Amino acid sequence: MTPLERIQSMKMPFAELKGVVFTEADQDRVVAKMVVRPDLCTLNHTIHGGAIMALADSVGAAATVINLPEGAKGTTTLESKTNFIGGAREGTTVTATATPVHRGRRTQVWQTRLETEDGKLVALVTQTQMVL
Repeated sequence: MTPLERIQSMKMPFAELKGVVFTEADQDRVVAKMVVRPDLCTLNHTIHGGAIMALADSVGAAATVINLPEGAKGTTTLESKTNFIGGAREGTTVTATATPVHRGRRTQVWQTRLETEDGKLVALVTQTQMVL
């Protein structure tokens, strides 16, 4: 099973609720897309910061899962830091790309870049995942 197939086979109910679709995955990069729906927006039809953070968390968690050391049972987020750079309007597709900063036996750190379909940076998220 490829890393992408493994991620796609995982039951991630909250990611599914948000409409997250994983499109690429290998040990060094995981990519997912999410359409900015009205229920994911704040004022002025712009994506809510919580939706941005939740998308990044889902992608970072999936990246950690496909990089878990042998014998690990799972992962959970320890810390997440979001730099909000710009907005994304309703109807826009946001792409989240996670790359590793650190992959250890007890923790992993992933940086996720979120961009609109025209390449505009929406946010940069750094998260620490604990290996369970």
